[in-house]
Amino acid sequence: MQLDTDFMTRHIPDFVHAAGLSLSIGGIAILLSLSVACIYSAILFFQVPILKGFVRAHVEVARNTPLLIQLFFLYYGLPSIGIKLSSMTVVFIAMTFLGGGYFTEVFRSGLDAVTKTQAESGLALGLSRMQLFRYVIMPQAFRISIPALFANFIFLLKETTIVSAVAVPELLYTTTSYISLYYKTYEMLLMMTICYLIIFLPLSFLLSCIERRYQYGTHGH
Repeated sequence: MQLDTDFMTRHIPDFVHAAGLSLSIGGIAILLSLSVACIYSAILFFQVPILKGFVRAHVEVARNTPLLIQLFFLYYGLPSIGIKLSSMTVVFIAMTFLGGGYFTEVFRSGLDAVTKTQAESGLALGLSRMQLFRYVIMPQAFRISIPALFANFIFLLKETTIVSAVAVPELLYTTTSYISLYYKTYEMLLMMTICYLIIFLPLSFLLSCIERRYQYGTHGH
């Protein structure tokens, strides 16, 4: 089999653009999911009656339904009741819903791992419950959660491949579109694979380095 390298070279800019879009979607989804998880962690910590049940329901639904089903529900299901959303809006809602559920569970485990004596000591020193959460509990829970949190960052970035189902021109969508147009299956699959390796290998290495340095600095302190 002879690869058409000239064809591959001509379409490098298209794949660079698609890879940039995939990274942008993943990055924004991570930031939104972290925001949701922080708010949910506060709700769980303060045991807000009604909202606590809502958070738990969100986490269970997010963790037990595939992203593809969530995308289809928002993109194809909602128009039947008169609600039509753009592809990108659907993607960010669905990925934030998914990521928020997973990140909340990570933070919840981190909160549970903080010893009760920490809270008791903070309250004994005269800290309010808000100050206790902000300055004592959450920083420790975050530090404990770092390994699982970084693993979920990678997971959410990989989930960007699913958004091609609602016609967002990220890497997988670009690859399948070009295969349909030009019948250059092997060339396009190879370029997609290279793009994902370029994205995820350095990112995994960087997150591992940050994790080790953070833990080393913690122990050193």
